[in-house]
Amino acid sequence: MTLVLYGYKVVVTVTEQRKNQRFELRLPFQIVGSGAHVKASGETRNVSSSGVLFTSKSPVPIGDPIEYLITFPKAPGARSEVRLRCVGKVLRQAEETAFAATLERYEFVRQPS
Repeated sequence: MTLVLYGYKVVVTVTEQRKNQRFELRLPFQIVGSGAHVKASGETRNVSSSGVLFTSKSPVPIGDPIEYLITFPKAPGARSEVRLRCVGKVLRQAEETAFAATLERYEFVRQPS
């Protein structure tokens, strides 16, 4: 950020406080319940090794543990898409339809072709 005050140039450096690098990724996102039925769906906004920011039109209670799936695009020549199955906890609501959750455990899951 740069400010100009009365002919002086003031440069303010903002230091990122997060520990892990975030990647701006817009990928399909689903919160799943018991029996693997979809409780809510939306899209990721960004992902790091410790969490995810996602959108959902359905409300997601803060503090709740969740299991969620992030679907990666099908790679060229691949027979099926790959999903990342994650377990975490909803930390906060960033906007009306945006939520942040931790990523505590995960596994890659291949969809049957």
